[in-house]
Amino acid sequence: MSVTESTERRKLLALLEDKARFLRLEAVRLIAIPKNGHYGSTFSAIELFAALYYHTLRVDPKNPDWPDRDRFILSKGHAAVGLYPLLADLGFFPKEALDNFSRFGSLFGDHPNMHVMPGIDFSGGSLGHGLSAAVGMGLAARVNKREYRAFCMLGDGELNEGQIWEAAMAASQFRLGNVIAIVDRNMLGLDGFTEETMAVEPIDKKFAAFGWRAVTIDGHDLGQIVDAMDDLPPSNSDQPTVIIAKTIKGKGVPFMELSRAWHVANLAGADYEEVVQILSSGPEGK
Repeated sequence: MSVTESTERRKLLALLEDKARFLRLEAVRLIAIPKNGHYGSTFSAIELFAALYYHTLRVDPKNPDWPDRDRFILSKGHAAVGLYPLLADLGFFPKEALDNFSRFGSLFGDHPNMHVMPGIDFSGGSLGHGLSAAVGMGLAARVNKREYRAFCMLGDGELNEGQIWEAAMAASQFRLGNVIAIVDRNMLGLDGFTEETMAVEPIDKKFAAFGWRAVTIDGHDLGQIVDAMDDLPPSNSDQPTVIIAKTIKGKGVPFMELSRAWHVANLAGADYEEVVQILSSGPEGK
């Protein structure tokens, strides 16, 4: 790596770190409006969001329907409160629109709605459908001779859904190297630890058995995330890729980490101020 490349990489990682901190703080601010929201599932995905949108995805906020844009499907739609501030920051819509989060008539619900929000390619809600949508988009790219990729972020608990594995089989069958699945492996669902409620391991070997290229990374290490994204095969390749991102539910706030209590909850009073101080104090609240 040259000195110039090393300098540029440090600048990139510093930018992504700042954006990750910003997104956590904004998620806390927005959840305070309806006084209920998904802290844990959002915080585990923040570094992935930052790396995708500020480095990897080909998108154009001035032309959100650009036919050659990369598609992003947030299958774990309950983490959308971490995605909305990012889209506003990029210029998909005015930042002040976020102040109406979850209020009557707002564009922004707990799950994203592709019919009213620029920059959203898939409406969230019931889990398990996102990878099928990504496969359809990847297949459409092939039919229409376009080179975009379809990225799909999945929750690890969501892997219990049979439709996920039907989609995984189809992606391999149709040789869709333009389909990228990202598993937010935060270990914990609403009902408890995944390996106790319905074991999903070994995730890498299961996807590999369906014909996928499997990569495992630390989902909070921005360097590893960037490297995994930069190492993706060309969009016209034949093998879909799954990136298994090992994360911590509630990452960044010590008393939220790996706690079921903060899957859906509300911060108030001194707790709210404490979390803002933690997240404002430096990388990952340290």
